[in-house]
Amino acid sequence: MSNSSLSPLPATDRPDVAARLRDALIGAGFTADGLLDLLGAPAYAALARSETVPALRATRGDTPLEALVRLFLLQQPVAHTRLADALPVDACLESGWLVRVAPDAGADLAATVDVRPYGGPGGEDWFIVSDLGCAVGGARGIGGHGEGVVLGVGGASTTLAGITVRTPVASVLDLGTGSGIQTLHATRQATRVTATDVNPRALHITALTLALSGAPAADLREGSLFEPVRDERYDLIVSNPPFVISPGARLTYRDGGMGGDDLCRTLVQQAGERLNEGGFAQFLANWQHVEGEDWPDRLRSWVPRGCDAWIVQREVQDVTQYAELWLRDAGDHRADPAEYQARYDAWLDEFEARKVRAVGFGWITLRKTGAAEPSITVEEWPHPVEQPLGDTVRAHFERLDYLRGHDDAALLAGHFRLAEEVVQEQVGLPGAEDPEHVVLRQNRGMRRATKVDTVGAGFAGVCDGTLSAGRILDAIAQLVGEDPVLLRDRTPAQIRLLVEQGFLEPAG
Repeated sequence: MSNSSLSPLPATDRPDVAARLRDALIGAGFTADGLLDLLGAPAYAALARSETVPALRATRGDTPLEALVRLFLLQQPVAHTRLADALPVDACLESGWLVRVAPDAGADLAATVDVRPYGGPGGEDWFIVSDLGCAVGGARGIGGHGEGVVLGVGGASTTLAGITVRTPVASVLDLGTGSGIQTLHATRQATRVTATDVNPRALHITALTLALSGAPAADLREGSLFEPVRDERYDLIVSNPPFVISPGARLTYRDGGMGGDDLCRTLVQQAGERLNEGGFAQFLANWQHVEGEDWPDRLRSWVPRGCDAWIVQREVQDVTQYAELWLRDAGDHRADPAEYQARYDAWLDEFEARKVRAVGFGWITLRKTGAAEPSITVEEWPHPVEQPLGDTVRAHFERLDYLRGHDDAALLAGHFRLAEEVVQEQVGLPGAEDPEHVVLRQNRGMRRATKVDTVGAGFAGVCDGTLSAGRILDAIAQLVGEDPVLLRDRTPAQIRLLVEQGFLEPAG
């Protein structure tokens, strides 16, 4: 299918209508909080799984809010008379937000797009526009919607929004904008926002998302990868690209059209030269686990020159799990069994030819640096984290700068504080005089845990910014009867690790 099978979109040249529609939606309580109050938590959560029955049951009344939920979220026709007091109906018909349909029990108006309330980080009432039936995608499959379909907010979108560094900057590039959620966030932190997409329909929908959310317009450009921006540089680049590793490029929103993980690799490698000094580039990506190859080495080879990198693998799926996930995403599991089997075979043939045994998913953050030796950290962290993580990401790179600028002598002269929400756990047999090991655990951010020895635990516990690291170690040496010179010599490596992972923070 092509874009011709998709419904016509509202006009983007009527900001007055978008503003009136926005006021009407907010006035009726069609907001993230309003929906939660109306539907209740179970029905609201079911919508995120693309299950609509609980919400349909919760909107059987006759209030304006219930009518709007049925119209824009559940794609049910609604009677003109029910909407007359809730919306500027004639203006919405004229500009294409609504269309007339054959009456069904008096319901004669339908929405042309999916509109989902979305709470901004500062309490803003935002709205994400997407194609009908594609507010979140995935759970029910998008098969039949057309190859150029534009999805709304899903788990990947909110993950990227949560890990993005949010310091104020002059310029942001959202590469592969989709429905515009990253662009919408970027308008809060940048004076100039550029959004690109290979799909012109996505750019149109991004313009609708911004207008309906009351956000400033962005510079929208059509094209693949960095082609639309040529040699322009930015302070922040974000991208939730079509990263799915698939045989072919059937679905624009997810399939990159390059072999294997080449699209993600190309995106990362070309980002460095488009960043201003100190700028960040943040991506979601998939990468192949190839037989006979170390996957961290594969990712290190992607990092462009002159950039620090922090790469976190969040999940790994074997090739059968991966193929099944994306076959379901496309709705292929609902197709003819023989056709489903043929598509499944094609995925496994592709992986076998490339000697791929599994596929990893995670986050890649680059920072342009002038350091002589950039730092590249590649790690696996499948455990729960606390979103938003933007401040955690920024602090990670700030700590790298600190450690790079302090040799062991300077480290011992430095002052440190134990980070907030760090607790100590002692593990050992009941009744034992000493624990087998001591664990420091973060209850914020990445929620890391690390084993430390007695000296490390004692050192961390005393760090409040008052005494230098060297003075603390001298006191510990006296307590445990150890040579202070030897203790000073062997402890800086442990201090570096605790600083790097965020358990200790430089003070002052």
